[in-house]
Amino acid sequence: MNSRSPMPPEQAHDFLLEEWIGAFLEYLTVERNVAKNTIAAYRRDLRHYQTFLTQIVKRPIDAVETADIHGFLGYLHELHLAETSIARMLSALRMFHRFCAAEGFLATDPSDTISFTRHDEKVPEVLEIHEVEAMLSSIDVSSALGLRDKALLEFMYATGCRVSEALAFTRQDYFPAEHFVRLFGKGSKERYVPIGAEAEHWLGKYLLEGRPLLASTFLSQETVFLNARGRGLSRMGAWKIFKKYIVAAGIDRPVSPHTFRHSFATHLLEGGADLRAVQEMLGHAAISTTQRYTHLDRDYLREVITHFHPFEQRKKKPPGLLPR
Repeated sequence: MNSRSPMPPEQAHDFLLEEWIGAFLEYLTVERNVAKNTIAAYRRDLRHYQTFLTQIVKRPIDAVETADIHGFLGYLHELHLAETSIARMLSALRMFHRFCAAEGFLATDPSDTISFTRHDEKVPEVLEIHEVEAMLSSIDVSSALGLRDKALLEFMYATGCRVSEALAFTRQDYFPAEHFVRLFGKGSKERYVPIGAEAEHWLGKYLLEGRPLLASTFLSQETVFLNARGRGLSRMGAWKIFKKYIVAAGIDRPVSPHTFRHSFATHLLEGGADLRAVQEMLGHAAISTTQRYTHLDRDYLREVITHFHPFEQRKKKPPGLLPR
């Protein structure tokens, strides 16, 4: 008598999630009489969620936590989805989790405390410098993929680029003699950004020792950051890499690859960099965008006033003397 092999855990978790999504959509159709177009939209939204849980964070549906849902919302922002689309997806998720809790599939509803906040009004997470160092030092550079990961994360933190800009980066966009890289931002707008010595070291090492082992004659073209099959790294691939080293560094907060961009800007400003210089490197058309994008703690702002405001400087001088 033939016996079936047991289903792998990952496949079993995916099958369970598939069943729950099916039950939820059936409930909306039969009991709530929801319109077909709305059902189709919810099905698409939940497929995105399913992909995120099974392929990126590898979290079983019955073990999902609130932080995972925050992570999914960050992932959607990385995909540059419209705010309205993200709000609709969150609505679908909340309905789905509420249904699962009511049916006894889940002990609690992990989405219960989550509300939608417009992304441009929310101050993003920023990594502390020691957290960035922990991530970068956790990378095993003994393989071609490890060298790629090291070069990619060093590159992103050194330039403050968007994920899409890093993935579009080619060998023609690197100018080692000048220590600059060329990036293409929104609307294919071109800008040149300096790259620091540490990132340049690992980029050069990857190009010399790692990339040739990954490259494919017909698939790689001039793209710098490649996957294991020689194609250009995808956005989902970059997400998985980032998540891997977030876990390795023991960082237990909802952060995404975009966090490196925000950390780059914040650390520069906290170190005394000029806001307009940071604006130029980030590729922001308006200084107001940079001001919204970055945030500074109150101690640093107080320190700026203390050191640079003319009246504060006057307090440090003998009476009658003003700073030049």
